[in-house]
Amino acid sequence: MIRNDLIRTSDHNIVATFGMEYRGYVQYFQMAGNINWLNKLRQYMERSMFSTLAAKHRRPPWVMRNRLKSTVDTPFGKRRCFEAVQRAPSGAVFTARFGGIPLRRRTHARPIIDGAWPTRKGRQLTARLTAGICELCESHDGITVHHVRRLSDLNRYSSTAAPRWVEAMRTRRRKTLIVCDRCHAEIHQQPIAQ
Repeated sequence: MIRNDLIRTSDHNIVATFGMEYRGYVQYFQMAGNINWLNKLRQYMERSMFSTLAAKHRRPPWVMRNRLKSTVDTPFGKRRCFEAVQRAPSGAVFTARFGGIPLRRRTHARPIIDGAWPTRKGRQLTARLTAGICELCESHDGITVHHVRRLSDLNRYSSTAAPRWVEAMRTRRRKTLIVCDRCHAEIHQQPIAQ
């Protein structure tokens, strides 16, 4: 149910991945007479998407559902959907959508219309690094990457007295942290927890 390969990506990527997969099924079966059977697939994919988002944010699935709930206009009226918005460093706004597709039979199929594939982990690290912003103090001077070997290495620090950088890595669930030279020096000056 929970897709562990998507937990470390952004909400936008999770919703975009599920949305593209569901849209692909609907577009493939749009000439079928029993296309309404895809309602059951939508329910399973919706449950899986919210379970993945809930595992990422450590919240109940219904909280994630209420946060992303939206409606979209279609030729057959308004439909319920779920949208996640991502803002790029350039100021561009990208919206990922799951659902909102009317399950109506089309006797004359159109070509499949789909967006670009969501970015993968390596591209996210590159995008975070090229943004040139320290994830601790938002400085732009001397950006570098601090990393740990395993996320379990962060468990050596107590939850009450953990340094700021440990908390940032724990909440993001990432082994890397984009920092400026000053923050990186502070990280390495702190004693290592035993």
